[in-house]
Amino acid sequence: MHRMILNERPGLFRVLCLLALFEVACLLETGMLFPRESSSREVKELNGLWNFRADKSPDRNQGFDRAWYKSRLVETGPVIDMPVPASYNDITQDPTLKDFIGWVWYEREVVVPARWITDEGTRVVIRVGSAHYYSIVWVNGVKVTEHNGGHLPFEAEIGTLIRKDPTQPCRITIAVNNTLTLETLPPGSIQHMDDSTQYPKGFFVQNTYFDFFNYAGIHRAVLLYTTPAAYVDDITVVTDFLDNTGLVNYKVSVQGATTATLKVTLMDKNGQCVASSTGPFGVLKVVDVNLWWPYLMHESPGYLYSMEVHLMAANERSTYEDVYTLAVGIRTVNVTSTQFLINKKPFYFHGVNKHEDSDIRGKGFDWSLIVKDFNLLKWMGANSFRTSHYPYAEEILQMCDRHGIVVIDECPGVGIKDIRSFRNVSLNHHLVVMDELVRRDKNHASVVMWSVANEPASEMPPAEYYFKTLIQHTKALDPTRAVTYVSNSHYARDKGAPYVDVICVNSYFSWYHDPGHLEVIPLQLNTQFENWYGKYQKPIIQSEYGADAVPGLHSDPPMMFTEEYQKVVLQSCHDVFDQKRKQYLIGELIWNFADFMTAQGITRVVGNKKGVFTRQRQPKVAAFILKERYWRLANETGRLPPWTKYPCSL
Repeated sequence: MHRMILNERPGLFRVLCLLALFEVACLLETGMLFPRESSSREVKELNGLWNFRADKSPDRNQGFDRAWYKSRLVETGPVIDMPVPASYNDITQDPTLKDFIGWVWYEREVVVPARWITDEGTRVVIRVGSAHYYSIVWVNGVKVTEHNGGHLPFEAEIGTLIRKDPTQPCRITIAVNNTLTLETLPPGSIQHMDDSTQYPKGFFVQNTYFDFFNYAGIHRAVLLYTTPAAYVDDITVVTDFLDNTGLVNYKVSVQGATTATLKVTLMDKNGQCVASSTGPFGVLKVVDVNLWWPYLMHESPGYLYSMEVHLMAANERSTYEDVYTLAVGIRTVNVTSTQFLINKKPFYFHGVNKHEDSDIRGKGFDWSLIVKDFNLLKWMGANSFRTSHYPYAEEILQMCDRHGIVVIDECPGVGIKDIRSFRNVSLNHHLVVMDELVRRDKNHASVVMWSVANEPASEMPPAEYYFKTLIQHTKALDPTRAVTYVSNSHYARDKGAPYVDVICVNSYFSWYHDPGHLEVIPLQLNTQFENWYGKYQKPIIQSEYGADAVPGLHSDPPMMFTEEYQKVVLQSCHDVFDQKRKQYLIGELIWNFADFMTAQGITRVVGNKKGVFTRQRQPKVAAFILKERYWRLANETGRLPPWTKYPCSL
């Protein structure tokens, strides 16, 4: 079934087949549309200062034993200010909070607009964009939802609760637990140190199998938003084109109505209607279509139409009107044995890996940082990135849609190293996470590939069933995109590679292997590519490569950790990439865009220094090496207008 994406097919027939697959594949009961204001919807952000307390009791369970959620948090003990969104780890001077493992409690009282309360035909929903990793939410002491996993949103309707006593503020309590086990994503384990001659009583550590700091807390916006009682719950869009006609196949899900009529209008950037339809599903045909193109692949990258869904509905008591607008980029993705095609044209990934990571705020969402990063990406001439190693904020994907930055969308399946993490409990959770990820990001034109894991122990015997099931499930959820996972294991022992569409390989020759020996890179990198392609006959992305460089540290001849060494590693790899991209190499993603924090250890000096920018977004020598290379790669395509031959700003 997944081979449908690999070959050219007649446009309309292909889209209808894909929509049918979407209908049978989506396992989640409700949609997760990004909250947007419209004539029928309101959004109230709850960002700012919240009351906060870490449960430092020995078993981390005092908050539940004493029911902290039943009253104001300040009434059960001391609280501190905590910004939302932000990781809590680096906010205070409390060393026990930086590496705290267990339950932390957030609370905020909110004044809800009177019209939300008096109008029983208005749904009021609380939505948490991301909290790490297990979360429970109470409103006025009543549990309304819980969610297992970080990086993805969850929500609950609370209108009935806040209407019980409209004279009282709406008190929201959120408990978040960052403990990782062998069954979470990412996995981890708790190790108790019971030797009282060596460790204090109750001492334990959180072991992780990934190389970034385990930031925790409420990392993205907490919102209240409204919809009518009958509302647009979900939209699925699948696009294609035939000659100069764009095809937008849509499906709209409605909740809360016994009868409903829909008007779907597709508008161009000038607000002009280019196609319209009625009914919950259909095909919009766009004459003289403007396709969505990646940055530096076309003179008008990131072209987006606006699809307005207008609902008129009724139930036994009332009639309702709802309006929701979705950005739509019309484009196709195809994969052959040697190429990655966007809109039937070869696309070469020249980009980066990133982290949601910065000083003080950790993984907390920050618009200033996001806009800065996009300016740096475009300055470099990068056309793509991988969301290593978890889903990024929806607002980042919206930026990618608008600016034509191509995305490999990765789930939090990083560090699956223990054989016990391949059991059915872990697999079932992993499948749910992929359901949630695809449900959230399925309509983003910028997302061209799903990555189901990073550097798993794919040589272990249970890995074949695990990844075969996971990859086939993801292909069934979305047959319109490629599916991969990122490997660093030896090609001959990889159990999951036969099932992916694109081989993604991480390797660090002359760093983790043969450290200091730059002369081995050409031979070993060439051998790697020939082995992988020879065995699997699938296009390859060098999904990670690089070397640590402490900013300002220099040496000639180059030595490890200097900027010169990082520079030569990159240049040596680029020479091999230039040979292989004429054959089957379809991309190169540097590790990493910027330095980032890790757990303390003897191999890391205040974090991972493989960034080509510092954590404060200042360039190292390597940034200029990549800038020169990426603009040369873009200009070699011959499809760029003159103004794009030089770096530009947003």
